[in-house]
Amino acid sequence: MTTAENKPEPPPKRPRRERKESGFVAFRTALTAWLSRPLASFHLVLALTGVLTVIGIVMVLSASSVASYNPKTGSGVYSLFIKHLVFVALGSVVFWLGLRVKLERIRRMSATATVICLGLLVLVLTPLGSTVNGSQGWFKIGEFTFQPVEAAKVALAFWGAHILVIKYNVIHQWRHLLVPVVPIALLMFALVMLQPDLGGTVTLAVVLLALLWFAGAPKRLFGVILAGGLAGVLVLAVIAPYRLARVMSFLSPDADVSAEGFQANQAKLALADGGFLGKGLGQGTSNWGYLPNVQNDFIFALIGEELGLIGCVVVLVLFGGVAVVGLRIATRNIDPWIRIVSGTLTVFLVAQAGINIGYVVGLLPVTGVTLPLISYGGTSLVITMLIMGVLANAARHEPEAVAALRTQGPGKFGRLLRLPAPDPYRPPATRKGAGRSGAKAARPAPRAARPAPAQERRRSVREPVRRSAARTSTATSRGGAARTTASRGTRSTANRRGHR
Repeated sequence: MTTAENKPEPPPKRPRRERKESGFVAFRTALTAWLSRPLASFHLVLALTGVLTVIGIVMVLSASSVASYNPKTGSGVYSLFIKHLVFVALGSVVFWLGLRVKLERIRRMSATATVICLGLLVLVLTPLGSTVNGSQGWFKIGEFTFQPVEAAKVALAFWGAHILVIKYNVIHQWRHLLVPVVPIALLMFALVMLQPDLGGTVTLAVVLLALLWFAGAPKRLFGVILAGGLAGVLVLAVIAPYRLARVMSFLSPDADVSAEGFQANQAKLALADGGFLGKGLGQGTSNWGYLPNVQNDFIFALIGEELGLIGCVVVLVLFGGVAVVGLRIATRNIDPWIRIVSGTLTVFLVAQAGINIGYVVGLLPVTGVTLPLISYGGTSLVITMLIMGVLANAARHEPEAVAALRTQGPGKFGRLLRLPAPDPYRPPATRKGAGRSGAKAARPAPRAARPAPAQERRRSVREPVRRSAARTSTATSRGGAARTTASRGTRSTANRRGHR
């Protein structure tokens, strides 16, 4: 029989903290290894787009069922949801086009797209445009509407990046930095404010600021722009009574909860009713008319009511992922146009989401900006999916991704989507001697330092004489050096013989 003393001692248990640390280290190592893969950015863009679109489909179905039902017109509870699915299908096609069309071709078409968008912004102010919610900013085509300001934002990003890349060597001069990008942007601002659409103007301003930031504009310029923009917003808020009422309701939300502050207060109540886990999908009360336009501008409030704090955090994490992946694509590319476009479009999307969530939770005044990929469809959804397609296309142009796709094949998604292999970046040709001094591409000399035409002619006449004189002096110096070397060699030989 074995006694207690003879029993083998059990092995010491590993501390629980060390297990957690080792598991965390293993997860971090695996995540780092996966992110270092050539197509990690591309796969992340596809995943984020798909997840946000699915969340939008589910929440629009929950939010629009009551608003869709209208026995007078014969529309059922799924009419808005079916329209949203149509916009998602159209956006998927646009996403594929943004992913498949060569970025160089998009860059060449940016000027034409900007001119077309300016024309549409002018036409929408004529009787051809339609007024929706007090803003004449839509074209009605049957049961569908088109908002040109959404396309103008993307066109401004593409064309502005193109101009700033062309002027990169002279961008240190203010007139080249600001002209013509800033005047065209200001013209767009004016046309959008004539609709009037304050939310569209704010997001256009975000595009302009992001363009100048990623192009390397001096920081003092942003101080001037922000000060001017703040003054402009104050003036616009004062001259329009309904804007002034919105600002006053934001500053004192409890003053009149039944008028201008109604939506903002109802959104806060919906978030409070959701609690931590929410009431469940389809169980919210906001979609029963208590929160107007819940499927458009205030869908984040319904997410908080039906999915709770957990759902809100998931949405915030997903948009945080969009910010990280978009800036990762911008930093890993070497093409300057792709870098500026990727950074600008990423900042624009994340800023639009931040503005929407900010006024839902009461941090910003209500401006009527949709939540990208989640709010009810329309022009915003289609344009947002185009942006995500262009970001995925830019991810495939990272140097590591280009090398992998051209050597190992297109991969599963490339074969499924019939994507062509991206071309490697070729920097533009520079003048001879531009890179000898280690500086950037040759900048044009100031006008005072440029030689006059008469001086150039005299220089061209004297140049052959100088070259021949230089050759003669070089040959003479080489001959003298050779004779000196030979004499040194003769002396050294004589010295060695003398020693012997």
